[in-house]
Amino acid sequence: MKFQRQGREEPEINLIPMIDVLLVIIIFLMLTTTYSKFAGLEINLPTADASQQNEQPNEIDVAVTASGQILINKSPLPGGEVAAISDALRRAAGGRADPVIVINADAKATHQRVVDVMQAAQAAGYPHISFATQTTQ
Repeated sequence: MKFQRQGREEPEINLIPMIDVLLVIIIFLMLTTTYSKFAGLEINLPTADASQQNEQPNEIDVAVTASGQILINKSPLPGGEVAAISDALRRAAGGRADPVIVINADAKATHQRVVDVMQAAQAAGYPHISFATQTTQ
């Protein structure tokens, strides 16, 4: 009796159909993905080429100096925390309904100080924020 050892063939995995299926899945996910918008502060950026506008009575002027000091209606603010800025904005607004916060930031002021003013305006309930610009001469 002669027993022959039958050779086993190695199983072969065909990768091309698997790659095709994965590409179809990737395309499907790309087409059906929705992007959500993150809630944040709404700001109105003025154009720099407009002529200088007269001061409106419903504006609160907030200046941020290069050293990081904050002035509200030209009076210095002793505390620099968001809560202190928010309280000062409420005092400056008085009884005015929905004032516009105009931020005059020095070019060398830190970005964090400007963001602190924006957060304080949001905490005080004043959603209208504008940035003052200087025209080129």
